[in-house]
Amino acid sequence: VQLQASGGGLVQAGGSLRLSCVLSGRTFSSENMAWFRQAPEKEREFVAAISRSGGYTSYADSVKGRFAVSRGNAKNTVYLQMNSLKPEDTAVYYCAARPRSGWSSPEYDFWGQGTLVTVSS
Repeated sequence: VQLQASGGGLVQAGGSLRLSCVLSGRTFSSENMAWFRQAPEKEREFVAAISRSGGYTSYADSVKGRFAVSRGNAKNTVYLQMNSLKPEDTAVYYCAARPRSGWSSPEYDFWGQGTLVTVSS
């Protein structure tokens, strides 16, 4: 199983970015997917999750109303649209598949390599 994340970069505060994560080696439509992030010297934290069908989503309070998670099962891809970015959103963003327990717990079977998002003030 491989998860390949992309789309990170440098953006000014108030700007937008869209992250993508492609899953290979599994049936994508069978997997619940999530995004986490980890800032320097901080623990990895939950950002958003989406169900297999895309009919259910969950967000961390810190990103509600600014971020949107979606998926394209035909493309084996999960997306994270990030709007109104703030400097505190700066982190390495990871995609993950197959939660072992609750969706917001960082206990997932499969992880991508991470993509860096830097938001300048």
